[in-house]
Amino acid sequence: MINKYKQLVLSGKQLNFKQAVELANCKDPSELYQAADDLRRALHNNHFDLCSIVNAKSGKCSENCKFCAQSTHYDVEVETYDVVDKEIAVTLARENEKQGVKRFSLVTAGRSVSGPQLDQFEKIYKQLRRETNLSFCASMGFLTAAKAERLKEMGVKRYHCNLETCKSFFPNICTSHSWEDKVKTIKIAQNAGLEVCSGGIVGMGETLEQRLELAFELRKLGILSIPLNILTPIINTPFANLKPLDVGEVLTCVALFRFINPQAVVRLAGGRNLLGDEQDRCFTSGANGSIVGDYLTTIGNSLSEDIRMFKDLGFDFD
Repeated sequence: MINKYKQLVLSGKQLNFKQAVELANCKDPSELYQAADDLRRALHNNHFDLCSIVNAKSGKCSENCKFCAQSTHYDVEVETYDVVDKEIAVTLARENEKQGVKRFSLVTAGRSVSGPQLDQFEKIYKQLRRETNLSFCASMGFLTAAKAERLKEMGVKRYHCNLETCKSFFPNICTSHSWEDKVKTIKIAQNAGLEVCSGGIVGMGETLEQRLELAFELRKLGILSIPLNILTPIINTPFANLKPLDVGEVLTCVALFRFINPQAVVRLAGGRNLLGDEQDRCFTSGANGSIVGDYLTTIGNSLSEDIRMFKDLGFDFD
């Protein structure tokens, strides 16, 4: 059955939801992981997509996402500032580029960014254009058409807006905005000619089927860069006491996202360090990208550790 569905995907056809559930419940998960890795190799070779981020606006977020330390609704101590120091951002970008990173994103907390804040971010992008050859991304909350056009004029190529979870589960993680609000911003970015990066977080209490729903929703939106985060329970947030997913659950999720979105870069993001010495298995189960460095308010692996791991796995960054 697994090989049958692998060949179906390789022939250019798409899995349906029933077939995805069947795969997810297969008797031999290791066979599933190998098949997903076979798909990755066949469709993407050994290319690995690296990107890094800087927390460009921290804390004081009005939204009530239950997983997030930066929300003002929860009593979590985080550093707060409106705009990151330009030299800090540029120095970080240069260091990442030296080690093979090709993409760099300014990421902001909050529902959206103001005009004056965009003015400051424009100065950062301008200096980055002078001093690096990086491709620029942005993750700045909800967009208007005018903001999308302005980011494009700054040289931003890709906009990030996670769906976070599927439509059916979204009311369980946030009520200050909707899943539909997320989709609206994604379509605004696409209409402006920006590529879109969008994924979610697993381990927030959703079912296996709801993780698959997210994968299909992303496919319907035409997303070709899909970051998968593993929930890091944060003290004093509503999800502080959720039990972390085990390695098998994460690997099954990665493999199914590859089967459902075969042409996409499936990239591991926040929380993969929770898997410890087994996190490399994500990259032999269908994933072919990663966000590297620290992840906003949770800590990731060091960049040099990550680069060494990816190279040892046979990936290249050209």
